[in-house]
Amino acid sequence: MRFDFNFYSSLLLVFFVHGLVYAILLCRKGILKENTADKWLSLFLILCILHISPWMLGFGGWYDNQPYRDILFYTPFQHLFFIGPVIFFYVQRLLNPSFKFGKKEWLHLLPGIIYILYSIVMVVADKIFFKRYYFLADGEDRDFDTWYQLAGFTSMVFYFLLSLRYFTVYKKLMVQVTSYADTLLFKWIKNFLYAFLIMLAVRLIFFVGGFFPYFQKIGYIGPWWEYFSFAIIFYYIAITGYSNAIETTIPFKLNLLHYKRVMLLHNTIAEETQPNNAIEDAEIIEIETAGIIAKEDENLLAEWKPKVLQFIQTEKAYEDAELSLTQVARQLKTNPTIISKVINQGFKQNFNDFINYYRIEAVKEKLKAGEQKTQTLLGIAYDCGFNSKATFNRSFKKSMGISPKEFVMNL
Repeated sequence: MRFDFNFYSSLLLVFFVHGLVYAILLCRKGILKENTADKWLSLFLILCILHISPWMLGFGGWYDNQPYRDILFYTPFQHLFFIGPVIFFYVQRLLNPSFKFGKKEWLHLLPGIIYILYSIVMVVADKIFFKRYYFLADGEDRDFDTWYQLAGFTSMVFYFLLSLRYFTVYKKLMVQVTSYADTLLFKWIKNFLYAFLIMLAVRLIFFVGGFFPYFQKIGYIGPWWEYFSFAIIFYYIAITGYSNAIETTIPFKLNLLHYKRVMLLHNTIAEETQPNNAIEDAEIIEIETAGIIAKEDENLLAEWKPKVLQFIQTEKAYEDAELSLTQVARQLKTNPTIISKVINQGFKQNFNDFINYYRIEAVKEKLKAGEQKTQTLLGIAYDCGFNSKATFNRSFKKSMGISPKEFVMNL
């Protein structure tokens, strides 16, 4: 097989091989651990290495020699309509264990499938019917048609915004339904979206740059730097994505067209009491608007505030490091919507901050009692329900304005 090794082809070849290795490793990891998110990331890496292939092979001499030229012409290497949906599916599966790839998800892949069929039509027409270049009479690779590049870029921007929206609502949900939100708002997904945004920015910069004389003078070398930059970014995604081991365990349904509502999949009331009501509707109530209390909610708050305080304070429910809104609702034999309203409107806090407040108060009591003389600060924090040093330090300083060590020194 022909391949001219030079500076441009060899550098992209390195990223091609490494990307392929990580794609295989992620696929294997996903199969062994039954983790669909890793499989989606593996597919994303496959699409990335295919994306840089025309420039790697082109500088390797394929465009100048047959039959390699026709392979590049008729094989759709750049699947721009698939990259966006695959990223969106990856984000959903990573954040939501209830995400399943169903019939609706196939619709997202329809433009990419149509483009593959279009490529097949070109092969059949040129090689069988016309037996000459018809679709490719201008000698240009259809993957680089302006309409396709612009449509593909638009698709990727659209799915980036959908993914960002999904992540934003997810973060709002976690602080409303868990008391350990810090461990669920993991940095990887944010870094992944940042990396993809940089990919889009690089493509936009080089596309706009193509209209300037300097870029036009350097010919194919200019766009090569775009694909080299693209390769560096997907290599970062491959390394950090493979090392990510955090998964969420809170399943939910989400309508991205609605700003504040999600559907929790776990019923808060024991199944034996309402076996046919498996889904609860929980509203994410913004803290900023929590002070606006409807007339019908006043009686609700008067009834449930003492019950919530009794459960949290007297029974020390905050000591459970994985306490969630659904658990509180289950213990009080109600639904998460009511508990969410009581905490947001009645206490002017989200659930995560509300529970951490009582954990911090418990830590302060232990410190004032001198328990730091017999055990570590972290040990005291764990006893009071915190599940990590970082979360404890951050929550304590947010509440008290000083670090736990400074608080002990002041004592």
